[in-house]
Amino acid sequence: MIQSDEIKGKIYDRKLFGRLLKYGLPYKQLILAGILLIIVASLLRIVGPYLTKLAIDDYIASGNFSKLKILAALYVGVLAVNFMVSYAQAYITQLLGQKVMYDLRSDIFGHLQKLSFRFFDRNPVGRLMTRVTSDVQALNDMFTQGVISIFGDLFLLTGIVIIMMYMNWRLALLTFTVIPVLFVITMIFKRKVRVVFRNVRKWLAQINTYVQENITGMSVVQVFNREEKNFEAFKQINWKHTEAYLKMIFYYAIFYPAIELVSAIALGIVLWQGGILKSEGLTTYGALVAFIQYAQMFFMPISDLSEKYNILQSAMASAERIFNLLDTRPDIASPAHGKWADPVRGKIAFKNVWFAYNEPDYVLKDVSFQIMPGEKIAIVGHTGAGKTSLINLLARHYDIQKGEIWIDDIEVRQWDLQRLRKSMAVVLQDVFLFSGSILENVRLHDQTISENQVVEACKQVNAHSFIEKLPNGYHTVLNERGTILSMGERQLLSFARALVVNPPILILDEATSNIDTETEILIQQAVQRLMEKRTALIIAHRLSTIQHVDRILVFHKGRLREEGTHQQLLSQRGIYYHLYQLQYKDQALAINKS
Repeated sequence: MIQSDEIKGKIYDRKLFGRLLKYGLPYKQLILAGILLIIVASLLRIVGPYLTKLAIDDYIASGNFSKLKILAALYVGVLAVNFMVSYAQAYITQLLGQKVMYDLRSDIFGHLQKLSFRFFDRNPVGRLMTRVTSDVQALNDMFTQGVISIFGDLFLLTGIVIIMMYMNWRLALLTFTVIPVLFVITMIFKRKVRVVFRNVRKWLAQINTYVQENITGMSVVQVFNREEKNFEAFKQINWKHTEAYLKMIFYYAIFYPAIELVSAIALGIVLWQGGILKSEGLTTYGALVAFIQYAQMFFMPISDLSEKYNILQSAMASAERIFNLLDTRPDIASPAHGKWADPVRGKIAFKNVWFAYNEPDYVLKDVSFQIMPGEKIAIVGHTGAGKTSLINLLARHYDIQKGEIWIDDIEVRQWDLQRLRKSMAVVLQDVFLFSGSILENVRLHDQTISENQVVEACKQVNAHSFIEKLPNGYHTVLNERGTILSMGERQLLSFARALVVNPPILILDEATSNIDTETEILIQQAVQRLMEKRTALIIAHRLSTIQHVDRILVFHKGRLREEGTHQQLLSQRGIYYHLYQLQYKDQALAINKS
């Protein structure tokens, strides 16, 4: 399934909202506390203008300034309590948001690790990064500024309406005459902003994807002088995002002044009609001042509710994408009652295997062969012959369309995935090293592997000597991908990584290509030690590295075409013979001349 950045869902989706609330259920006490505190804070805000009315009508008008001090102290006390309640409410809601974000990100990351290679073949890394970062942040905003705050806004609105109607129902109804205008403005704003907001989110994901690809492939960008062209392409994507954001700012810039204008009109109505009512003795100065304050407060939660709409819009859009990702079922999973061999002997059998990354373009066609425990097998062939696909199938990173693959007389689809992959170690040509120490890169944070075991493995594969020369030895911290090390040094670390887990099955995929001659000697010694007492599959372009294996399998255009030892295949004068001639033609000519 390809993840899309388009927002197609509704502004409010009950099913999505219900799934989001499930993440809040473990913290229902925080939610209830946050709702209670925001209601109390709203109540305290309503009290202030009424105290102003009492001060003017009951004390200032009558000249009773002694009791006015008490009322003033009470007003200050209300403000102080409101401060503390608001602080507690803000802290609790932010704590809730962080806990929900932690759980969501953990679920997304854990789910990503379960998905197969096929999923990552189809989805750019930058787009998936957006799911874990900005999409989760949008849900955090919903919990911290949306769901709980809405209760406060609704309670504040209800309280203001009740107290305004209680104080003077005529003035209250006149104030409410602007509500239809507010409703029309808000509806237009919502419709316009929703369309623009979709584009903002879409182009943000595009920026993340493009930046990630260019940073990862920076060496290619610079080698092929693509800086200016890639920069121009990025400028276009960046401008699309800026345009969308500027449109959103435009609508906000209109909406909030429009609300202020309607609010000012409402206040004008209150002052005009309030003055008339005062002259007729139907209201007091204190009530008029309090009414003006309540009228001002009345429009604040309405404006806030519009903001909450945008937060909810963002959250629903992000939730839709996040749950689409979480609902993506792994193509490959362990069977309910997975099997495994104990101990693993390393017997491998391919039986009439057909495999395609995209059907019907098969990269492996009716492949059958068998490897006995402890046997050393080399796999050779031209680029695109299907060599690397064999490895991916053996570790069950992809599933075959037809045929069967057996390990120790158990079909791989019946194996427990963790047991299956734990039984083999793969050493690739392009070694990936993580940010962290050499020690952690070798044992991959498996604390059951001691430092002494790591040192011994590095000695066995000739990596110990260069590690000792580093500033902090095995505790030297590597940067991303270990670029401070040479290609050969990174390769030796990958051998140590494989050796330290002592796998029954070893797979070397182009592990000795693009290495200088001196390093190749060290690597060849390491390979010999790695292959001792275990089944080994070696994929290599350099035929010099595989002449002493038990058997060589020659693949051509997805089919197993030849099989035998080095000398047997040379004597057949087939595909292997021609590969050998291509690689050693110049060497043979030089030897003959000498």
